[in-house]
Amino acid sequence: MIDALIITIQLLSFIFAAAIIIRTLLSLFQVSPYHPVQRWLYQLTEPLLQPIRNLIPNSGMGLDFSPMILLILLQILEQVLISLLRQIR
Repeated sequence: MIDALIITIQLLSFIFAAAIIIRTLLSLFQVSPYHPVQRWLYQLTEPLLQPIRNLIPNSGMGLDFSPMILLILLQILEQVLISLLRQIR
């Protein structure tokens, strides 16, 4: 049971990390904001990216560091959850 939870956490973390990376890469290209994939990625990631943007100061260079910060936080959360589940075993 716990192994299934660990695998689920790892899978969800991977999917969310992939969504963040793909969204970041698509922002480099001229993809319509109305494209279904772009809209889905925005709806999935924006609720977590916006609070991070509100917390960190503007870099002044036009760079958005919130995806990188969110990826780091996601990895930390994944490791903490997996560690807690392994201790329960």
